[in-house]
Amino acid sequence: MDLSVFLPLLIVMALTTYLVRALPFTLFRRRITNARVKAFFELIPYTVLSAMTFPAILYATGSFPSACAGFVVALILSFLDKSLLTVAIGTCLATLAATGVLMYIGK
Repeated sequence: MDLSVFLPLLIVMALTTYLVRALPFTLFRRRITNARVKAFFELIPYTVLSAMTFPAILYATGSFPSACAGFVVALILSFLDKSLLTVAIGTCLATLAATGVLMYIGK
């Protein structure tokens, strides 16, 4: 990538990420007591993590049906309040099984 293209992109990205982090400090001088605002700021990291992770889930295996099988198993196990290790192992096994079934039926 050419430096004349890269440098402006780098500056815009740096400003964007800095503003998101610095804006709450400049807008809120006192301790936040509003429950809705506190809940909003507490949920932002989970929202961003979900937005980055979900597309990777669907394309990580190279097979959409096996990725969906793993995702469904992860949802079910997490709603059943299983541990993170149990959810991860169950998801991997479900994806592996779905991939095996797809290979067996010839897709």
